[in-house]
Amino acid sequence: MANLGIGLIGYAFMGAAHSQAWRSAPRFFDLPLQPELNVLGGRSADAVQAAATKLGWKETETDWRKLIARDDVQLVDVCTPGDTHAEIAIAALEAGKHVLCEKPLANTVEEAEAMTAAAAAANAKGIRSMVGFTYRRVPAIALARQLVAEGKLGTIRHVRAQYLQDWIADENAPLSWRLDKTKAGSGALGDIGAHIIDMTQFITGDTIGEVSARLETFVKERPVAASHSGLAGTAGTQRGPVTVDDAAVFLATFRSGALGVFEATRFATGRKNAIRIEINGSLGSLAFDFEDMNLLHYYDAGEDSRTAGFRRILATEPDHPYVAAWWPPGHLLGYEHGFTHQVVDLVTAIANGTDPAPSFADGLQVQRVLAAVEASSASRQWQEIPA
Repeated sequence: MANLGIGLIGYAFMGAAHSQAWRSAPRFFDLPLQPELNVLGGRSADAVQAAATKLGWKETETDWRKLIARDDVQLVDVCTPGDTHAEIAIAALEAGKHVLCEKPLANTVEEAEAMTAAAAAANAKGIRSMVGFTYRRVPAIALARQLVAEGKLGTIRHVRAQYLQDWIADENAPLSWRLDKTKAGSGALGDIGAHIIDMTQFITGDTIGEVSARLETFVKERPVAASHSGLAGTAGTQRGPVTVDDAAVFLATFRSGALGVFEATRFATGRKNAIRIEINGSLGSLAFDFEDMNLLHYYDAGEDSRTAGFRRILATEPDHPYVAAWWPPGHLLGYEHGFTHQVVDLVTAIANGTDPAPSFADGLQVQRVLAAVEASSASRQWQEIPA
């Protein structure tokens, strides 16, 4: 089996999740290439070395350009803040390296367009790229996509999607890069709203054509962080401005004519990671909540009305997507498994010479929706999204 040398840039929350995925995928799935965790990149030599020891990486680099140039790196995994995605990903693609880039693809449409153009040029030379919308790889969500594609819901009429968190509901929670527009691009909109945009488009096989939106920043100023660990931090004595949205709500029209209602907030007190999707069609409905992520609820409108109702599907059977490689039926999967499935799909595509999904072009489409939501909130008008 040929080896695939991995260079991962970024070692915090997403870096840890991706590291586990690269370690786990070849141990549970029969991969056509063997991933090797060759080098971990980060700015602080001491911190990146500690992370490499903990997460299982052989070597470290403090300069991402040196990481890309290494002969033992064939794939660059980008887990840095959004303001660096374009520069790193484009450089890696131009160096002939496959690229996995965390979502959202970029901070602006212009950056995403440049990344997509670089990906297309690299693709012509056999270099593959993918954006990390990992919730596509939850077995229940992948099953929902199959059911819609098989026509089980008929004509899609309504899409409802929420992503609800409360991790900064405390107005004294400290600032982080995720609250800085220059680094993050946007707040709840891009950080978590991007997920439900991609997820609903993935399940329905349709894309959003126009939006009417409102963004709000509830807490305009916060303590500067004295330290950070993942999403948590310790507040210092100084305060600084919040320059991103705390919440985003918008109406959407899909190109098929289906209507959508979207909400993304980090102020839903008591909700930790609630991703709620409901899709209504002429023949049935689907409903999903990530806080009970192994379940998919399905309603068949053709059933006898005396006994019709939402069916509770526990998506842990061997014939459900991805599940056969794991545990016996009923033994639940978790958050981390989506990242492992992402590795499986990407490595398989690279080995087979096929295009992995979601592509950078898919990431660009999501970026255009994000930009239209921001523009609509500013103008208080409907905004169209280019096809």
